[in-house]
Amino acid sequence: MTERRTGILGGTFDPIHYGHLNIAEAAEAALGLTQMFVVTANIPPHRRQPIASAYERYAMVVLAIDKRPGWRASDMELRAEGPSYTSGTLARFRERGYLRTELFFVIGADAFADIAAWHDYPEILDHAHFAVVSRPGFSVAALPKMLPALADRMARPPFDAHRGGPPLIFLIDAPTADVSGTAIRARCEAGQPIDGLVPPNVQQYIEQHGLYTSKIPGRRAADVPSAAAAGRLHGKNRQAP
Repeated sequence: MTERRTGILGGTFDPIHYGHLNIAEAAEAALGLTQMFVVTANIPPHRRQPIASAYERYAMVVLAIDKRPGWRASDMELRAEGPSYTSGTLARFRERGYLRTELFFVIGADAFADIAAWHDYPEILDHAHFAVVSRPGFSVAALPKMLPALADRMARPPFDAHRGGPPLIFLIDAPTADVSGTAIRARCEAGQPIDGLVPPNVQQYIEQHGLYTSKIPGRRAADVPSAAAAGRLHGKNRQAP
């Protein structure tokens, strides 16, 4: 029986872009992940509300990971009420039979640097392994000094499946695209091209639906199905746990 190593890439994905995908690809390659769930957040607790609706953001995730073996779009957080806390998401995976040692939460080094401000810290580090990937201008090499209390739990790949003990924080140094959702939204609002920043089918979706031409959060929420309907969109592609 093949050992299960499950990556979880969570985010607002407003929109999903190559920076997100590069992080997940790096973790997949470095740790030998056997599957990757891309989980769209409903209500982000630490940032402004997204511009695109939950339905649109989930649709872009489905398009972005199309034809990637082992990758699945998950609307788990969209179907849950309240803020989308990572600890709650990891708990839902465990309720579905995943062991904490089988879970790898994938995140950029810049975001992980703020882990002490997360809900349920430090207990959240016992809920899964963390796969932390360098971002442009923010190398994982800086994290042990930035977070000295966590340095003993930090490790470099490869992953030793026979190792006991609590989950680890894996530091992965890999190139990732220098792109952000903020920059993409700004370019769309200014009428500038976003070629090469997002997958072509995501770019086509953004252009066809006129996304990010307005800064009003949820500007089209009344015109699209509710967040729960995201689970029915492209239903044949959704294989969330």
